[in-house]
Amino acid sequence: MTIYQFLLLFLLWVCLPHFCSPEIMFRRTPVPQQRILGPRVPRSDGKILHRQKRGWMWNQFFLLEEYTGSDYQYVGKLHSDQDKGDGSLKYILSGDGAGTLFIIDEKTGDIHATRRIDREEKAFYTLRAQAINRRTLRPVEPESEFVIKIHDINDNEPTFPEEIYTASVPEMSVVGTSVVQVTATDADDPSYGNSARVIYSILQGQPYFSVEPETGIIRTALPNMNRENREQYQVVIQAKDMGGQMGGLSGTTTVNITLTDVNDNPPRFPQNTIHLRVLESSPVGTAIGSVKATDADTGKNAEVEYRIIDGDGTDMFDIITEKDTQEGIITVKKPLDYESRRLYTLKVEAENTHVDPRFYYLGPFKDTTIVKISIEDVDEPPVFSRSSYLFEVHEDIEVGTIIGTVMARDPDSTSSPIRFSLDRHTDLDRIFNIHSGNGSLYTSKPLDRELSQWHNLTVIAAEINNPKEMTRVAVFVRILDVNDNAPQFAVFYDTFVCENARPGQLIQTISAVDKDDPLGGQKFFFSLAAVNPNFTVQDNEDNTARILTRKNGFNRHEISTYLLPVVISDNDYPIQSSTGTLTIRVCACDSQGNMQSCSAEALLLPAGLSTGALIAILLCIIILLVIVVLFAALKRQRKKEPLILSKEDIRDNIVSYNDEGGGEEDTQAFDIGTLRNPAAIEEKKLRRDIIPETLFIPRRTPTAPDNTDVRDFINERLKEHDLDPTAPPYDSLATYAYEGTDSIAESLSSLESGTTDGDQNYDYLREWGPRFNKLAEMYGGGESDKDS
Repeated sequence: MTIYQFLLLFLLWVCLPHFCSPEIMFRRTPVPQQRILGPRVPRSDGKILHRQKRGWMWNQFFLLEEYTGSDYQYVGKLHSDQDKGDGSLKYILSGDGAGTLFIIDEKTGDIHATRRIDREEKAFYTLRAQAINRRTLRPVEPESEFVIKIHDINDNEPTFPEEIYTASVPEMSVVGTSVVQVTATDADDPSYGNSARVIYSILQGQPYFSVEPETGIIRTALPNMNRENREQYQVVIQAKDMGGQMGGLSGTTTVNITLTDVNDNPPRFPQNTIHLRVLESSPVGTAIGSVKATDADTGKNAEVEYRIIDGDGTDMFDIITEKDTQEGIITVKKPLDYESRRLYTLKVEAENTHVDPRFYYLGPFKDTTIVKISIEDVDEPPVFSRSSYLFEVHEDIEVGTIIGTVMARDPDSTSSPIRFSLDRHTDLDRIFNIHSGNGSLYTSKPLDRELSQWHNLTVIAAEINNPKEMTRVAVFVRILDVNDNAPQFAVFYDTFVCENARPGQLIQTISAVDKDDPLGGQKFFFSLAAVNPNFTVQDNEDNTARILTRKNGFNRHEISTYLLPVVISDNDYPIQSSTGTLTIRVCACDSQGNMQSCSAEALLLPAGLSTGALIAILLCIIILLVIVVLFAALKRQRKKEPLILSKEDIRDNIVSYNDEGGGEEDTQAFDIGTLRNPAAIEEKKLRRDIIPETLFIPRRTPTAPDNTDVRDFINERLKEHDLDPTAPPYDSLATYAYEGTDSIAESLSSLESGTTDGDQNYDYLREWGPRFNKLAEMYGGGESDKDS
């Protein structure tokens, strides 16, 4: 506590009138005690009670808070007019804080506070006092209440509910525009003195803002504050009690103030002229570039709408406003052509969509710029003179006839020559062809409208200098009809005539069809190829005709079937006609003309047996025959045995082995010892698998000497059998790759040459023939080489 605050409290204490006499005298009233203060109240025992008036009066005690002395703080004194000063009375204190916070001298009635009191915790205390006779302990005065009120001192500074406030105010606001109100609270007693009277002042934020001292309302202090120059401000507000006088306590808070945007800035293009480029091949809708006008405002105040207001390209280009980026996207509106025009000029305007009338004087809120668009050349594909072609041609034209011509040109300034071709996927039958130079389409095969009335072709035009640049066009070829088909019967007619038929009786109605389709519709004429004594044709003139009988009765046993040639003609040019033959069977009919049986079929088949039943029976018979044949073939195959059963047959000499075996002695087909010992050959045996027509006496051949080689023996036997007329032609001979006797040359291997002690002479190799010359040179000359 400062010295100034202490002096102020002391002066207040001295000047207050109730502090000048802390002793409160409680005196009796001059009114007698027996004075009835109210109506008599009967008691239950029948006695009358009389209300007595109190003999002392209580006043309030006042006590300063925040006492800092070392002794107990004196509050006041209680005194009764019954107190004679002899100590016969005793004062008793009860109530809030009695005995702890407040104590009383029971002899003198002096009341003291035992500790420092904070008014902000409790502003007053209610106590009760009583004076009793010390000897009899009987009250000499009735118990009465009194209040100790705590006097406030300025011990609390003003506080703001928030340390930092956030506020905003539109830019360009007039002076005095309210921004925000801040309020500080003081815990001191507002009803006593100026301890809780708060005055506001601004410590930081001038000269932009001011604050009202009494209300704490912050207002703008400068005109035309521009957000684009400065957007954020920090203002410090002080709240001071004691009415802002010296010695008062204070508190501060910070207010962050933001200037909000208003539309006070028009859009501006950064450049007066903008250049863009686009390829002439860009399709419609292609974005070729963008323009953007800058606006210092934000949010909706910066929203701009772009449009083309003038220029020679207003019909070729369009502009779209992109809301997210606030750009104007220029797009292609129509197809471009470098050869037609190479430069376009547009005048583009950008205008704010939300304009504040208060700031019209800062406008206009729009701006314009010039956009020049250059068209760049590309190698374009050829362009056909039409989007599609339709050619009509009669089906009877000759092969190679031109049916039409397609035309295309190169749109580029270089005008490259063009080559035409047909897409063969659209002409798989290769009926058409095209001249590659002039685009003439002609036939390469005969046309037939009845097979295909339309042909959908695709012609390709490509630049010769750049074949990748190509264009396709659809060509529709319609084949016109020519009367090249004769009419024929519409269906196959199964016609019969009854044996009891009469002349003029209708036996069949016929009609015709024609593959042609003349413009005027079909018209057929029916007639007989020759006069027929049995039947006639009557034309109904509605493309139908009736077959009528001409005689009375028919006999199926004499003639069971009649063939009637009918000539059918059309009326188109050239007239086409054909002859159809009706097969008319003669049948037995009942009296109503219903067929019962016809010709030989009725004689062969039992009554009631239809053609379908006959076919079913024939199928069953065929199936049974096939099963029997298969069964017999399988049985025969099971019983089939080899032609030669005897193991002694000489045709059993050829034996096949699937393994290598044990050499010459591993065979059972032939005894090689027989060949080595020709003297042991047995007499020829006759063949057992055939019966010879003539039996010849077998000739014996002279035996070969024992030292005859096997190969010579075999060759002699072969020559003998070839010259023998009695030898069967299919006799077999087993050939064995027999090595023969030992060779005089012994081993020819050079592996043992190193083991011989002496030199070996190989000159004899030259005597064996030209096949051994190489060996003779290798071994015969080796010695000379070694010596040299």
